[in-house]
Amino acid sequence: MVRMSAEERRESVIRAAIAEFAQRGYYGTSTEAIAKRVGVSQPYLFRLFPGKKAMFAAAALRCVDDVCRVVEESSKGLEGEEAVHAMADAYVRLITEHPEKLQMQMQTYITVAAAEAEGDHEFGEAVRKGWLRLWDIVHLAMGADVNDTATFMAHGMLINTLAAMGFPPEHRVWEGMYPEARVTGRLEKS
Repeated sequence: MVRMSAEERRESVIRAAIAEFAQRGYYGTSTEAIAKRVGVSQPYLFRLFPGKKAMFAAAALRCVDDVCRVVEESSKGLEGEEAVHAMADAYVRLITEHPEKLQMQMQTYITVAAAEAEGDHEFGEAVRKGWLRLWDIVHLAMGADVNDTATFMAHGMLINTLAAMGFPPEHRVWEGMYPEARVTGRLEKS
């Protein structure tokens, strides 16, 4: 059997953390569950990450990075409506094919709010920095028009809400969305 490097093991922990935190949230997920999913001991997890909070942050930021990557790649060389449709399609494909990415986003918003309420601003700052990177990617693709960017991002949050709540694509609440932005099936729990 081939041994994994520490970096490969770290990647497997991030994937497992996304799956676990997406389903149960920060407070409902144990590091034991993450370790079990990866097939390592809890002490080994803590050699890779200083604690549960660091694992959650890595999982949350990975999801932000994934969204940034697919949005940026899909809009490369496009402008205006072409960019809008391409970004919407790429994002919906991401959350449809990997529903844990959407679930993790939703858990991240909850966890940032809870951390902020407790006076912990460091976690929120890291997530806001990633989200701002997404804003900037969309903003450039939208021709640096702040209103178009805000509208696109607002539609994205509406997509998140409708998809997370399980509204089927033919439901009237999806009317007014770009056809590319309609989730083509119910998201299933990972």
